[in-house]
Formats: sequence, structure tokens, C-alpha cells
Amino acid sequence: MAGRAVPLVAWLGDGSADELVIARDMAAGFCHLVVGDPAGAGDGVHPTVAVLAAHAPSSWTLQAAAAVSRRWPLTPLVTAVTSLADGRRRSGPWLPGVEEVAWHDLPGRLAWWLRELAAGRPGTLGLPATARREERIGDSAARVRRVVTATRPTPTVSVASGCRTALDGLADLVVAAGFPLAARTRGRPRLDDAGDVLVWDAQQPSGTDLAWLGMLAANRPSLAIVLLESFPRGDTARAAMRAGAAAVLGRPVGLEALAGTLLSLASRPRTAIGAAGAAG
Repeated sequence: MAGRAVPLVAWLGDGSADELVIARDMAAGFCHLVVGDPAGAGDGVHPTVAVLAAHAPSSWTLQAAAAVSRRWPLTPLVTAVTSLADGRRRSGPWLPGVEEVAWHDLPGRLAWWLRELAAGRPGTLGLPATARREERIGDSAARVRRVVTATRPTPTVSVASGCRTALDGLADLVVAAGFPLAARTRGRPRLDDAGDVLVWDAQQPSGTDLAWLGMLAANRPSLAIVLLESFPRGDTARAAMRAGAAAVLGRPVGLEALAGTLLSLASRPRTAIGAAGAAG
């Protein structure tokens, strides 16, 4: 987003849960994120996006969310939820018309939404509040590929997984998103794999996997590594980041979360990637 004003993101609610802290710190790396009321940033300030941080489903009521919407009627609202809502999220958002995002997907999806808005496109955040989840997914699929293939330079991506089916699906997803596939490895990623970014579907990373991750990161410090985990938690994500991961995403990973993460990581200096999330 060079040459453009840095977008303002309002982070509202109790974001003290460790998983929300990781998501918030990662997002702060590519936007002007203000915790609490951003009114102090200037008169008539309207955030580009407002994030309703929710440690549990009871953290936000419909009335409280509606009050935020009335104050900033043109600002899209999204809810960032912790692992406590993992199962419940699959039945749909508890706040009608508010996009609900898992904490580990938020930085990637927010990076994607802001990229769309900066280009003058409303993206999925611009869909009607009554749009179903299936409509939002379908609308983003073709859009992601168009944007990624038009990005110069387009980062090349290597993928790895111990499961052949998961490896095939991950490779297809990367190609469908428009990223050039540099290599695909069955098992742990090789130390000499090509690519600007590595996506490793580790499923449930063991201590041995994290040790390999650390060796891979030390051997190739310029490589941005994205780890996919079946059920990411704050403590496991921090352990992966300390070992050398730039980001941790849940599996199955969504197209917007993956594309936003890959583009964001590829455009940032390697020394800055994951630094905030790895602390603590």
C-alpha cells in the first residue's frame, strides 16, 4: 500500500485474551490500529474497519454492536473470536450482519480486505449484510485470483504436508489463488525448497516438527513460513512463531485468509515478520 494513507482500524472490546493479542499485534504491522475509541485521531474520524474483539460469544450484544454501527454507519464491522467459539462459528455468526472471523484468520483476511478497499473495490465487506456465508465465499474466489495474478512481483509459494490428500488440496488452493507453485513436498519441507513463502500443513505440530521448523528458519532466514494447524491455540501459535513461523493459520484455510497472509508477508522485510506475535 505504498503511497497511500495508512488505513485506520478500530479495535473495540476486551482484547486481553492471548489469542486476540496475537491477532491484534500481527494486524498492527500493516495498518494504523487503535485500541479503543479512535476519536483522538482527529475530528470526524471514521475507521476503515472496526473489529469487535470477543473473548466469548457473550462479549458483545446485538445492542452494543448496533451502537457502534450507528456511530460509524459507513464502517464495516467484523468480530474477532477466540478458540472458545471454534465449534459454534460453524453455525453462523451470533451478531446478524457482522462477519465473524477466527483470531488466527483475522490478520490475513484484514490484510486482504484493506488491499481491496485501497484499490477502490468493496470486496466481500461490501456485500449486503444479509448475504449468506456461501455467497461471500463464492464472490471472493474469482476476485482473489484476479488480484493476485495482477500483483507484481507475485510471490512464489512452496507447499508441504505429510498427507497426500491434504498436499494435493493445498497445492490446488495456492494455484487457484493465482500464486506460482514453486515446489510441493510430501512430508516435512526440505531445507532447499524454492519459493518466497512456504506453507506447511503440519496438522498437529509435534515437538519434532517445531525443531525442524527452527532449523528451516535458521537455514533460510529470508523465507516466510506459514504453518497450518488443525486447532490453533494461543500457546501453540506462540511456540511456532518462536521456532520461526511468520504466521499460523487454521485448517482448512480459507482463500482470503491465505491470499492476504501470503501477499502481506511477501511485501514485508523478513526481520519484521511475526516479531510482535512471537514476543511474550
